[in-house]
Amino acid sequence: MLRSEEIDRFRHAIRARQWERLRALLDTVLMTNPFHRKRLMNPTMETLEDFVRLCPLMTKRVLVQDRENFPPYGSNHTYPLENYTRFCQTSGTTGPPLTWLDSRDDWGGMLNLWQVIFDEFGVQPGEDRLFFPFSFGPFLGFWTAFEAASRIGCLVIPGGGMSTNARLQLMLDHQVTVICTTPTYALHLGDLKEQNDSFRQGKWSLRSIIVAGELGGSQPEIRDRIARLWPGVQVLDHHGLTETGPVSYQDPADAGRLRVLEDAYFAEVLDPATGKEVLEGASGELVLSTLHRLGSPMLRYRTGDLVRKVYAEDGGLCLEGGILGRLDDMICVRGVNIYPSAVDGVLRRFPEVVEYQVREVRQGALLDLKLVVEVPLSVRDTAAVAERIGLALRDTFQLRMDVEVVPQGTLPRFEFKARRWIKELR
Repeated sequence: MLRSEEIDRFRHAIRARQWERLRALLDTVLMTNPFHRKRLMNPTMETLEDFVRLCPLMTKRVLVQDRENFPPYGSNHTYPLENYTRFCQTSGTTGPPLTWLDSRDDWGGMLNLWQVIFDEFGVQPGEDRLFFPFSFGPFLGFWTAFEAASRIGCLVIPGGGMSTNARLQLMLDHQVTVICTTPTYALHLGDLKEQNDSFRQGKWSLRSIIVAGELGGSQPEIRDRIARLWPGVQVLDHHGLTETGPVSYQDPADAGRLRVLEDAYFAEVLDPATGKEVLEGASGELVLSTLHRLGSPMLRYRTGDLVRKVYAEDGGLCLEGGILGRLDDMICVRGVNIYPSAVDGVLRRFPEVVEYQVREVRQGALLDLKLVVEVPLSVRDTAAVAERIGLALRDTFQLRMDVEVVPQGTLPRFEFKARRWIKELR
């Protein structure tokens, strides 16, 4: 009871600070931002509870429609367009890509958030060398992390346009200490390292891998697999969105949960069916309002991320298990709801699985799943592997799924977000 009362007191103080920042943001936005002025027909709000009651939820579909009505950037702009200096674009994994503009101050605010993350992760200015092994495209990706690391005094090394072997050699030659990448590519780097004697026996300086861009960085199966490939290296999870910026980072007190940057976000965890806030320990959809990104603010934005709400001892909001899944990714197979993250969790239990692909096979109204798993050439009894995986999937989901085993090197590799689920028609 004492602990609960203490957390309640912390939560009250956090919410008071959030409302102060949100009220200041609304004072500006409701004067100059046409997108939100139209959405907030009743701007009279005196408390955070008023904001929740009067501000409608926003979805990506609303943003897409706004871009179509006011091409190419939409109408969610608090300033004249000449005040915006940075251009980004969503990756397009959950719908059509959206362009995003940021003012100089908003971009600087996101760099500040990354500085908080780097501080929590123990990144040392003047000592650490950070490597970013992906092509710097228009999506936000690790752009802000790259600039923030440079700003605090770290050496930052871009790795676009290189083969994986060339990246591994660069990491050795320049004594890279921190990598920022996706969980999938961290695994791929480790797999290739183990296949090459000179890399396997090399003198590595790597001590931390910061992962983002995909589900799984907080999943024990994936973390353990990365750790086996990179002995002694910390795996540190983080998540964010182009629409909002950096949102959370791995809780230093618990590797299995993410801590929300509540000075920058008013976060809600809502029951998708009722729209009501869930109790602590329950799962729901993460809904975010930005408190720092004034130029194109998100107010009660439905992220589509499924999370479980818990509180730290100091009252900070944490996401137990990280991002559990995507609400828009869930599929129903013969009456069973399946999230891709749950399938990934099963497959990562098997050390033989190097890579995989899930094929959604639809015949008329019927949907089935077929899994193609890639295993090392050293695995002789592939039929036994397929059988064990099939049994694990059946035990988990109470469904039979066909499992096909193919040799290593058959399936595609991904530098950024992996696309493992493929739709097929028959």
